[in-house]
Amino acid sequence: MDPVLPILNSPVYDRIVSLFDERGIAYRAVHHEPTYTSEASALARGESIAVGGKAILMKVDSDFRIFVLSAALKLDSKKVKEHFGAKKIRFATSQELMEKTGLVPGSLPPFGPPVFDIPLFVDPSVLANAVVAFNAGSLTESLIIPTDAYAAIAAPEVFEFSVQA
Repeated sequence: MDPVLPILNSPVYDRIVSLFDERGIAYRAVHHEPTYTSEASALARGESIAVGGKAILMKVDSDFRIFVLSAALKLDSKKVKEHFGAKKIRFATSQELMEKTGLVPGSLPPFGPPVFDIPLFVDPSVLANAVVAFNAGSLTESLIIPTDAYAAIAAPEVFEFSVQA
């Protein structure tokens, strides 16, 4: 085994794979070097950056929420604020991400329930692709699944909150 690439599946990774297996969802698992950006993740997976599901934990007023958009785009804070009628929104800190999910930045998969007890919101840019690819609770483990299967499992609220990068 390559000591640079230990296979350390996180409990989150295992939970997601078990969920896919229980529901009979075909997926492709990709083990790769640690990736810290959407561009590096796309390259490691051999997929277009557009199919990457970039998951972001944010605090909207006093509530945490997960937002997922195509990794080729940026989150439009104004659209999020307007959608919720929020006074204040911000990205979660690394410490808050760890406390809420047990994960480090860059490893958050695009799921709320049943993986995390955090409301999930998805931009239409994610659903426009045939597949969605994402880091699955690890900087070295990615999963790629059909978008229709992702939408069925994740059951997100969908609204537009992306802008061109």
